Amino acid sequence: MYADRGYDIDKYRRLLWKRGVKPLIARRGAAHGSGLGKVRWVVERTFAWLHQFKRIRVRYERRADLHVGLLQLACSIICLRRLRASC
Repeated sequence: MYADRGYDIDKYRRLLWKRGVKPLIARRGAAHGSGLGKVRWVVERTFAWLHQFKRIRVRYERRADLHVGLLQLACSIICLRRLRASC
């Protein structure tokens, strides 16, 4: 699991190890350049793509199943657009 310096607490690291998750958390006070930004950029870019869809950016649906359906539809549209652009 990747996380930034705000989560650099031994308690969180132990909880992750107990669950079988390897924590990759930037240390407080350490020099920048942990490489976390390379992975984090992918996540932030994906959120930016999803926020192009107003019904996802502002969650109007109260039911979780409808929201998940809209997320899946948005991901399908994003993939279709990317495939069309690559042809």
